[in-house]
Amino acid sequence: MFSKLTQLNHKTLIHTLAVLGILSSIAFFIYFQKHPDFFAINGPFQHYLYQMGIWAPLIFILVQIIQVIYPIIPGGLTCVLGHVMFGPLWGFIYNSIGIFIGSIAAFLLARNYGETFAKAFVSDKTYDKYIPYLNKGSYFEGFLVTAFLLPGFPDDFLCMVSGLSKITLKKFITLFVISKPITLYLYTILTYHGIQSLSQFFHS
Repeated sequence: MFSKLTQLNHKTLIHTLAVLGILSSIAFFIYFQKHPDFFAINGPFQHYLYQMGIWAPLIFILVQIIQVIYPIIPGGLTCVLGHVMFGPLWGFIYNSIGIFIGSIAAFLLARNYGETFAKAFVSDKTYDKYIPYLNKGSYFEGFLVTAFLLPGFPDDFLCMVSGLSKITLKKFITLFVISKPITLYLYTILTYHGIQSLSQFFHS
């Protein structure tokens, strides 16, 4: 299904989307910095979401699912958006649902279509860096939990790598559930407060 040409086309698309995502992140930060009241509780943005009803969380969850496979926008920003849009509790729940479903989808796609699928989404350097862990048995499970717990790892790609390994879907889900939500919550809160601090700094 995924030929060399298809891999190249996917990588080009992802790189393009990554650039657009970075530009979107910068635009969001500038707007947030200039119009903090727009995203405030009971502000204009939340009133707009209320008018959308159930479609608001459903669309957001869909974006998060797609985001796991196609990194359109930096993951930290989409998590912060969920926090801002729906509040700490529901934002965390919707973030978790979207990322959970997206991670399972990435796992199953890689399992069904093999390494040609996984290599279509990352550089050869990144692929070659993490693929050796597949042959280390239970060590891979420990590495996966560590990667989910700590920032700096390509979690989305590691979901695909897991699909290439001998790990079962049930075990993958277990490792994901016991590790990822903790990091997701802390990372979202820290990023949100970091953006707020920068906004206050520029306003001072």
